[in-house]
Amino acid sequence: MKYYKRITLKDGRECVLRNGTENDAQASLSVFRKTHEETDYLLSVPEEITYTVDEQAEYLQKKTESDGEIELLAEIDGKTVALGGLDRIHSRIKTKHRADFGVSVLREYWGLGIGRALLEACIECAEKAGYEQLELEVVTDNQAAIALYQSAGFTEFGRNPRAFKSPVSGWQELVMMRLELNKEKTDEL
Repeated sequence: MKYYKRITLKDGRECVLRNGTENDAQASLSVFRKTHEETDYLLSVPEEITYTVDEQAEYLQKKTESDGEIELLAEIDGKTVALGGLDRIHSRIKTKHRADFGVSVLREYWGLGIGRALLEACIECAEKAGYEQLELEVVTDNQAAIALYQSAGFTEFGRNPRAFKSPVSGWQELVMMRLELNKEKTDEL
């Protein structure tokens, strides 16, 4: 899937949102690793991120060629500062209407609107791909992210109080949230 959009950030700088390609492997892998070092809210701990640049390039190429998945980059002055990804939950008949996504932004770029822009881009890509439901899981302590998702229309549908066992924070509760997309399709059943 391909995507490209220019936005203006809260501080007036221009940011480009676009799909990552195999040429972005090193930059995207560096941001992925660094964002996981900067916060305990993400799925992986830094030492688990062992992908090679070649593996990342292959991953990005598959996402570019996909009609239902994407890996987005946010760039400021040509520097990758954030990532957002849309993934199919499963391709089986009963679950092919669902996708999930995640966003990670380098700490020094928090609060500029990049997370919201990537969220909106993921929603747009999910609608374009024909998904009827977009899902996410977020650590309960990440109140800023929860407020962002709620402002975009996501609603909570459950919690898992022992979802993550962090070496830094101990047990972390996850809030499961969903957003209905392509409402006219959903009502066809």
